[in-house]
Amino acid sequence: MDIKLDPSRDDLPLMANTSHILVKHYVLDLDVDFESQIIEGTIVLFFESGNKFKKQSSSTEETYPSESNEACKFRTAEPCHIPVTNTRTVSSKMGYNDFVICGKGEKDTSGKDGNHDNQEQASGISSSKYCCDTGNHGSEDFLLVLDCCDLSVLKVEEVDVAAVPGIEKFTRSPKLRNQIVRELVALPADRWREQLDYYARCSQAPGCGELLFDIDTWSLQIRKTGAQTATDFPHAIRIRYTTKPQGRSVTWTSDQSGRPCVYTMGSPINNRALFPCQEPPVAMSTWQATVRAAASFVVLMSGENSAKPTQLREGCSSWHYYVTMPMPASTFTIAVGSWTETKPEICSSNDLATERSFSPFEADFRYVGVCGHMEYPCRFQNASATTQEIIPHRVFAPVCLKGACQETLLPLIPPCLSAAHSVLGTHPFSRLDVLIVPANFPSLGMASPHLVFLSQSTLTGMSQLCGTRLCHEIAHAWFGLAIGARDWTEEWLSEGFATHLEDVFWAKAQQQLAPDETQEQQELRACLRWRRLQDEVRNSPEDMQVLRPNKEKTGHVSDSGSSVIKHGLNPEKVFMQVHYLKGYFLLRFLAKRLGDDTYFSFLRKFVHTFHGQLILSQDFLQMLLESIPEERRLELSVENIFRDWLETSGIPQPLQRERLAGAECGLARQVSAEVAKWVRVNRRPRKRKRKETEVLEKLLPDQLVLLLEHLLEQKTMNPRTLQRLERTYHLSEQDAEVRHRWCELVVKHKYTKAYRNVERFLQEDQERSQRDSFSCIYS
Repeated sequence: MDIKLDPSRDDLPLMANTSHILVKHYVLDLDVDFESQIIEGTIVLFFESGNKFKKQSSSTEETYPSESNEACKFRTAEPCHIPVTNTRTVSSKMGYNDFVICGKGEKDTSGKDGNHDNQEQASGISSSKYCCDTGNHGSEDFLLVLDCCDLSVLKVEEVDVAAVPGIEKFTRSPKLRNQIVRELVALPADRWREQLDYYARCSQAPGCGELLFDIDTWSLQIRKTGAQTATDFPHAIRIRYTTKPQGRSVTWTSDQSGRPCVYTMGSPINNRALFPCQEPPVAMSTWQATVRAAASFVVLMSGENSAKPTQLREGCSSWHYYVTMPMPASTFTIAVGSWTETKPEICSSNDLATERSFSPFEADFRYVGVCGHMEYPCRFQNASATTQEIIPHRVFAPVCLKGACQETLLPLIPPCLSAAHSVLGTHPFSRLDVLIVPANFPSLGMASPHLVFLSQSTLTGMSQLCGTRLCHEIAHAWFGLAIGARDWTEEWLSEGFATHLEDVFWAKAQQQLAPDETQEQQELRACLRWRRLQDEVRNSPEDMQVLRPNKEKTGHVSDSGSSVIKHGLNPEKVFMQVHYLKGYFLLRFLAKRLGDDTYFSFLRKFVHTFHGQLILSQDFLQMLLESIPEERRLELSVENIFRDWLETSGIPQPLQRERLAGAECGLARQVSAEVAKWVRVNRRPRKRKRKETEVLEKLLPDQLVLLLEHLLEQKTMNPRTLQRLERTYHLSEQDAEVRHRWCELVVKHKYTKAYRNVERFLQEDQERSQRDSFSCIYS
């Protein structure tokens, strides 16, 4: 791996040597121990080596700039540079012990023989004594490098897949283990059930030789003596490991009812502290997982099936999930807790018919059109799935929030799903679980395959915050999951699209709105985002305001496949909105230039072309511009958009011109008039007896946000005005966005009577209060 890290920088390393070998499938077999706060068990990785997976999308030539047309083929690598500080290479001496199901797992025994931990080191990445070599150069062994952090690895071994009964029925070489795996991973999509079954059987096969391994801050390195190429390296290996209580991929906490729970929280390091994996997005894999926990817990996971618990001995339950659509390992999500399913009080037969689930097994491949992705059971080729407006969905929450979910969240899911389908077409995923996560969740929401996390903050006030956030996360099913960024620095390809689409989906979900009302509401939200973008640009480092920071090197990786994500570990980045906001304004600009009908017709075509694939900015922009008649393109070109929108800091010039030339929308003008009234109220003498002469208008939640932002610009506001403001708009009962601005006013003007509102906000809306400025964050 020819990358070096500067320990003084905040870049995130992706260490896996994906150019040499790729994980095609993971089988996880895990126990969750709440007493020790660890997850322990095994993971079996099935590999593919060769050149089939190297080029997945129709990107421009920039995609592989330093390579010729032969670049997508395997070749001898240069010696890799990986950290080995305080590590040793030994064969694991620990036996293949059975862990107690749901029991009190062994405490972390870091430092004992056969138990290698990720060691903290200050020196960053240094050279290793091993080579990552896929050629046959003397006596050096091939080295498999996996992304790994905050884990204790106990044992690594080759799996004897040849010992699985019946394996000979679909392989020509039943005694050659690597050949068996090659043929297993290559099974056609219509044999997915058989494939999953044999993956599970192979994962339970005995070991046939322990493998040598090292572990350091960011990676796990594995080799087999005598295996000098990726082709020779075992194609099925089992890793026994435990997580650590302080591991950064999962959060151990209590839910709002005070019951213990654990969940993946969207950490900057993704899932490498949950299981050893290949983090680079090019490593598209499927997975299946069996998770055991005490019978009182519910296990939710990013899986295609709506899993039901299997009761085991000693009061434990087992849950099994799987996915057949290859996706990056970073999208894997799990949540274990005492969740309660919230169901509608009445479910009509029409709803049941609309929401009927279509499994890959039922796929009807009569749909016209050829998909460009690797083979899997694709819903875009399932004629029944393409017309399914509302996919099956469930809602889970701590028991104390069941009523709020039933009242606020449940009624919104069908119209939001239907709206999304009307805009983009086929839902990429067959079902959806929505979970209200604990109060310490750091954002308003997070989307993963088949599972969405929502903050409890979305349940308060009117339905708008819940509806728009739900629409945002639903949009990620297409942009961020079904279509992913090949370079993680291009976050706008996920967040910009989701932010733009949330307005479109929410407008269609509110079926009672007239077109002019829809337009006004969208212009008001654009006004709010414009204010936030200006604030972001004023208060953030310039180099973190760029949407395509790697410029012409975007998408490049080292010869081994390793890379670094610029600013990936910067703690400020978690709270920055620039990728959301500048991405949103770029897409809004393009939609206006083309016209909504033309733009969204193109977007459906783009989704159908690129679902199941990874893209770069140029893939989207080139296809878009090719769909515009040349006489209408004017100055639009990929190069100009890169220059004006993606590769410069600050406010894009086209956006600056648009905002300066544009008139204030009607809803914003109404807010300006209300601001003037409140300024007059605030200036009145304290002792003056007066009649209430100001007639104050009823305002929408977004208008209240804008009103309070304007009032925050006032130098002083007296307690009497603040008290009237609170009573007029019932501010303590509004949604989290409004209460957030209200708390800022309270703190700024030391309005002690409302400090209870601030205290409640800090306790219940932690995703907002984690910022000193209380500014809104998007996820």
